[in-house]
Amino acid sequence: MIEVRPGGRRRIDRVLDPTFVRGLAELSLEQLRARRDEAAQEETDLSYLRRLLHARIDIVRAEQERRRSGGSSIVDQLAAILSDNALRPARGSGRHQQLEPSRAGEYRRQAEALVGNADLTDVGALSDAKLAGTLEDYRGEEESVSRRRREVQDVVDQLNAEIAARYARGSANVDDLLAAERAEDS
Repeated sequence: MIEVRPGGRRRIDRVLDPTFVRGLAELSLEQLRARRDEAAQEETDLSYLRRLLHARIDIVRAEQERRRSGGSSIVDQLAAILSDNALRPARGSGRHQQLEPSRAGEYRRQAEALVGNADLTDVGALSDAKLAGTLEDYRGEEESVSRRRREVQDVVDQLNAEIAARYARGSANVDDLLAAERAEDS
């Protein structure tokens, strides 16, 4: 489960700390954007972890179905299993991600460590009970990640709302933003 530690030093601890979105009106536009970008990166990383968990859930479910129906080897089905998840309609509060995951290796290790000794490289060797327990563990973790992701999305939304309000009031200017972006590109 993804825990948030008050006063913690991890990005998720900072982003989900209530002070992260307190007093937004007093922050400069640059500070608002920096916080929004930090929260957006955390959302991207959580989305990546969630996708890893969905793939593992799909593999375990496919093995359970294979056992019930007597189908072919899970290895023979792997490409179809993983592509099926990618082709299904999106569910939940998906957003277009322009960022790349910043902690992909860390999250992959976290997903793999969730079930202790359950090795998904050979799901066929797991007992039915161990397979069911593995699925339950992955589902619980996916629910936790999804919950944290929604909380981070709320933070991003609050920051975006403050930025948009400044443009609407005229206290922020699109021309200034474009000039700053051109300066960065030079």
